[in-house]
This record gives sequence, C-alpha cells and structure tokens, in this order.
Amino acid sequence: MSEEYKSNISEDTEEQEGGELLEWTVDPAAAKNRIDKYIADRMTDVSRSQIQLWIGDGRVLVNGAAVKANYKVLENDRIELSVPEPESVDIAPENIPLDVVYEDSDVIVVNKPRGLVVHPAPGHASGTLVNALMYHCRDLSGINGELRPGIVHRIDKDTSGLLMAAKNDKSHASLAAQLKEHSVNRRYVALVHGNLSHDQGTVDAPIGRDAGDRKMFTVTDRNSKHAVTHFLVLERFGDYTLLELKLETGRTHQIRVHMKFIGHPLVGDPLYGRSKGIRMDGQALHAAVLGFVHPVTGDDLEFNAPLPQDMEDVLASLRSR
Repeated sequence: MSEEYKSNISEDTEEQEGGELLEWTVDPAAAKNRIDKYIADRMTDVSRSQIQLWIGDGRVLVNGAAVKANYKVLENDRIELSVPEPESVDIAPENIPLDVVYEDSDVIVVNKPRGLVVHPAPGHASGTLVNALMYHCRDLSGINGELRPGIVHRIDKDTSGLLMAAKNDKSHASLAAQLKEHSVNRRYVALVHGNLSHDQGTVDAPIGRDAGDRKMFTVTDRNSKHAVTHFLVLERFGDYTLLELKLETGRTHQIRVHMKFIGHPLVGDPLYGRSKGIRMDGQALHAAVLGFVHPVTGDDLEFNAPLPQDMEDVLASLRSR
C-alpha cells in the first residue's frame, strides 16, 4: 500500500530569515529549567558554557529583561537570544579519528558518528568534522568559506552516516550542482514511533522555521521551502516502525519534521520526538546510502554504511520481544 501525505497549505518560496535572533516561548513541560539548560537543549551545536557567556553579556532576554544563568524559566516566558556573528577564526587541524569509506584526490566520503558536529559554529569552534578533515586531507575546497572548507552538505550532529566532502572547488561545484538537481541518491534508515498504515508513501509538505521556536522547523506556509520525503517500511514492531527514507529535497531537519508531521516522530529525537518510550542519545536516524556521479571521472559511485551499534541494539531488543 502506498500513501501520499501532502499538506493543504500553499508554499511560500521566499528565503528564510537569518538566525541571528532566536526566540522561544516556554511551554509547561520545560518550566522550572535553568535558562542556560533550556537554551542548550534547543541549540545542540552550542556548548552550555558558551550560552552562559552570552547570558553574562546580556544577549539573553526574558520578557525583555536580562537574567542570570541560574534563572528558572516559567511557563509562557518569552526568551530572546541575540547570537553574535561568527568571528573570523583559524580552524586548527585536529587528529580526530575518521571512518573513511572512500577517498581520492577530488572527494572524500566518511561515515560520521552520532554526536560529531559537521562544522564550527558559535561556541563550538573545535572538535568538528571539519577539524578532522583538515588534519586528514591536505586540501579542501574553499567555496563555503573558512568555517566550512570542503563541506558540500551536512547532516545533524546526532544523525550518523555518510557525508561527502570536496577537496577542490571544481569538485565542490559539481557535487553542489548534483544536490541542487536532486540527482544525489540519499537514503536514510530511521526508527519511528507508531505503526504506519501504509507500506510506502510520500510526504510532500513545505518546511520553514517554527514561529514559536526559532531553532526548530515545521510544516508551514510562512517563509517555507518545497520539501519531499519518500518512505518505505522495512520492519514493523507494533508500536514502532523501521523505515527507509529517500530525500528528494534536502531541507534542514527535513526527515525529522516530516515524520512528526505525519504523526510518527523519530525515536530519541530531542526536538521533535516523544518523551515516552525507547530512550536514545539522539534521534534514531542514519544516512545509510550515498550515491553520486564522480565530479571528474563521471563514474557512478554508491556507498553503504551499516547502522550504528546503538540502533542495532535497539532493533535487536524489539525483535526479541
């Protein structure tokens, strides 16, 4: 059985607003948390110590007033964070182990572990995949600037799996064009809550920033972009389902947002998931397949990465029930 989940809202193709000012409204479940923890839970790429520095600098306002880091948020508090522009930095190569799946003089494909940030961001200038790539590779493309050398696309910090990087600008341009043309084969494996009623289907719904929480995204008609995700049921466990998901577009948090939209959020997702059920350190989402045309030779390349051990352990437990 197949199903198409198509939103009934119109798509607005305007560019999304910048992320310099982040805003949240505290819901009842988050009340009484310290302000620094509240923000850290919603900015997974930024350390809690950096957030405390921003609070000390007066960059965090609650209902229009500055607070201290130990302030405990209340329901309906309106929080504003003014994120500073990234400073020009010299990114240091770091000897961080890499699981290299493929490499030549033009491209490198790695299997990124869960928990590794792809590129430096405010408050997270080291310990990233970019730092590791700079140690491993002599050259990386410079198209995306000094903070993201070689990075053609990204996956979330707590998503594991395959990611490609370019070693020169020619390769970067070719790979970026393939992404724009939707010709790159990107398939993910995810464990979601609930039992899907159809064996396969498509979610066609535009994604934009959540007006109530600027760190999150949602299906919306405001400042949104076209987003399409195809899914195929691999295995059913009654109250959980294992899916293969194929991206037609590549929006921020796309799979996580689309699965929540159809009522089947990812297991372990700290932003879009459920608090009850299986506990995982991050969302159960793995970029399992990556296929593209080599930017120089023209060869068709496709790579596979096995599921991380924590997902395998959860699946083994579900199968044994």
